[in-house]
Amino acid sequence: MIKKLSFVLVALAWATSLVAQASPLAPPTKVKNYLPHMSWPEVEALASRTDMVIIPVGSLEQHGHQLPIGTDILNGIERAKLVAQRTDVLVAPILLPGNSPYHLGFAGTITLSLETIQAVYVEAAESLLRHGFTRFLILNSHGGNRVVSRFIADRINHETGGIAVELGEASAPFRSPSPDRPAEFDRHGGVGETSSSLYLIESLVDLDASVKAELSMPEHLQAMVPDILDGDETALRVFLAEALKADVTGKGTSARDMTSTGVWSERDPKEATSARGRDDTERFVDAAVAFIERWKELRPVGLGRAAR
Repeated sequence: MIKKLSFVLVALAWATSLVAQASPLAPPTKVKNYLPHMSWPEVEALASRTDMVIIPVGSLEQHGHQLPIGTDILNGIERAKLVAQRTDVLVAPILLPGNSPYHLGFAGTITLSLETIQAVYVEAAESLLRHGFTRFLILNSHGGNRVVSRFIADRINHETGGIAVELGEASAPFRSPSPDRPAEFDRHGGVGETSSSLYLIESLVDLDASVKAELSMPEHLQAMVPDILDGDETALRVFLAEALKADVTGKGTSARDMTSTGVWSERDPKEATSARGRDDTERFVDAAVAFIERWKELRPVGLGRAAR
């Protein structure tokens, strides 16, 4: 009896030791075709089936009271993962921060120069080329990276054996139109972005903390808003050329200059819904998959192997 009891006590102590060694944080769930979760043999096997890789380009910047600093890069990665579940393509996040100097007035924002960003992504593409990935889908998920994302694709096309497109632009012809045109100005950290986050990264969204922003845009910019809401692309282009610019430019249009909370919207983010986020996400994923499948038809895998 004593021996049996001793054995039980030893077994309990061993089990307790195992529990104590486990991380108190929730373990990550392995996702298909997601590079950080894969072993090198898995990557090698995937490269035998596809030469395509999605590279999300995001940011670490403030998104008001209700959304995390990593909203852009996290949402971009989640969209890329969803695409990769429907068509074979590697998802390879490279950097967390992007170009966000106009958000530095709010705590937590990290910004990199355009020169640094493009250099890192091009060098990462050169690494992936060595492993058989020759086609690059640059997925920009932060407005401030719009130009640098195009430049990354252009450098890959002109300076390496790879072929690259900006995925948002490339998939646009396949995307169904949004069912509703916004009746109010709603951009950074607003209802649209909060809705997408509720669908993609719900556990990181705190709607209860949301505060409706007080906006203070320069009068001439505010005067353009009705035209923008009517779909005037020229008004939007001119507006964005001046709005949300770093303090160093002297334009007085940094996020801190124009919004009390960091949210750039006339709407209350509490209006956001996961259903809207799901609709926006599915329309993008459907379009991205359609573009990728068409590219695979036009250029079957294997034609670019000599570029390694």
